[in-house]
Amino acid sequence: MSYTAPSIEEYISGEVIKYEPKSEGQNNKRKRKPHILAVINENCTGCAGSPACVEYCPVEECMFWSPDPDHAPFGRIIVDPLLCIGCKLCTSKGPDGAFLEGCPWDAIDMVPLAEFEAGNGTLPY
Repeated sequence: MSYTAPSIEEYISGEVIKYEPKSEGQNNKRKRKPHILAVINENCTGCAGSPACVEYCPVEECMFWSPDPDHAPFGRIIVDPLLCIGCKLCTSKGPDGAFLEGCPWDAIDMVPLAEFEAGNGTLPY
């Protein structure tokens, strides 16, 4: 069984359970869709329940931990596409590939909005 990210409809309806640790910060609704979105790839290990990326995210409950039912007690981090502002603070890529902060496993891809919506459906805002 492979991991499947929640659908946009599940986020809209409030069906997604967001486990701790969760990102903290601003909780106002974003005003427009971002040009890029953070998407967690298969490299995510959940950092043993203490993920670096979550600490750098400036949006409340945008990044959160989700248990891996096939590999308990392990899990992974999820990004809520309705909350992501595309700020790149969760990534580790700096100039010339230098590691700065954020994810140490290169498990976060910044995906253009059009590409994300083509594969996942249109975001409502």
